[in-house]
Amino acid sequence: MSSAVGGLLCCGSTNEAKAQRLISQEIDRQLAKDKRRIRRTVRVLLLGSGESGKSTFLKQMRIINGGEFGDDELKQFKLTIFANVVMGAKVLIDARDKLHIPWENDDNDARASWVFNYDPNIKLDESVFAQFVPKIIELWKDEGIKSAYDRRREYQLGESIKYYLDNIDRIGQMNYVPTTLDVLHSRKATKGISDLEFVIKNIPFVFLDVGGQRSQRQKWYRCFDEVTSILFLVSSSEFDQVLFEDRKTNRLIESCNIFETIVNNKSFATVSIILFLNKTDLLVEKIRIADIREFFPQFSGNPRSLSDVQQFELQMFDLRRREKARPLFHHFTTAIDTDNIKFVFQCVHDTILQDNLKSLMLQ
Repeated sequence: MSSAVGGLLCCGSTNEAKAQRLISQEIDRQLAKDKRRIRRTVRVLLLGSGESGKSTFLKQMRIINGGEFGDDELKQFKLTIFANVVMGAKVLIDARDKLHIPWENDDNDARASWVFNYDPNIKLDESVFAQFVPKIIELWKDEGIKSAYDRRREYQLGESIKYYLDNIDRIGQMNYVPTTLDVLHSRKATKGISDLEFVIKNIPFVFLDVGGQRSQRQKWYRCFDEVTSILFLVSSSEFDQVLFEDRKTNRLIESCNIFETIVNNKSFATVSIILFLNKTDLLVEKIRIADIREFFPQFSGNPRSLSDVQQFELQMFDLRRREKARPLFHHFTTAIDTDNIKFVFQCVHDTILQDNLKSLMLQ
């Protein structure tokens, strides 16, 4: 009797041990699989100063790779767009006053006061925003506000405000749903780290977007481990503007200084660093009204030539590199143009994979 019981116990413990081994082996296989996947993952870090277009580029990556925005996300973007419109209108109203630009229509003074006194603690939902729309429409028609907008380099104004004000009739409709272009123009400062992951041709990509304002840059170092490539974005149209943070440092110079720190960092000796001179669409507009020689006297080309200005800016960044053995990979981009970013990213994708072929193959 005791012998039979002992046999049953022995058999039970053997089966249990076998089951545990199988579980352990499955865990080991999964861990090995995850480790291979992590080794094969291309980690792309988006760097650049504030408002250089990093978050817009991240949105484009999602759009290009089939990631639709859900209803809840569109509702959030709608609130962001409403805030962009109202806050932008307030900045224009304040600028008109401080620049001592007269109203074309004196009746707009009362409308401006009403808009300017908006309490940001009040949620800008559809019903609240609807109260602003007719007033902002009239303000945007006024030559006083238009003149303030034309002098926008003298103060801090979001770049999307003209797009939104030109489309205020549509945006102000009840049951408005943001279009893809509306979403791409929306602006909300990145706080912390945002990431996006997707697979391209069986290769996992992870994009990391870190806030570009000075107060956010200490967080960059958390993302430096295991970086495959850095996309450094620059707002090429900001050669005549100063930083929001200190109101005196030229934005293009600030970008050059950050780029110099990154490109010469020994930790990135084997990392593909690709420069995006972004916002070409805004640069085209800017060179029609602003002369780059007023801000960079060393410029010797035609200040109205897009190519001359772009090559000058490219050289500014190239001169900051100490190691010139490799060419500076660069692209002139317009982050809100999906076709442009799709084409550019294909080039970037090929560059990254070529530079990391050995480490990505056979893993």
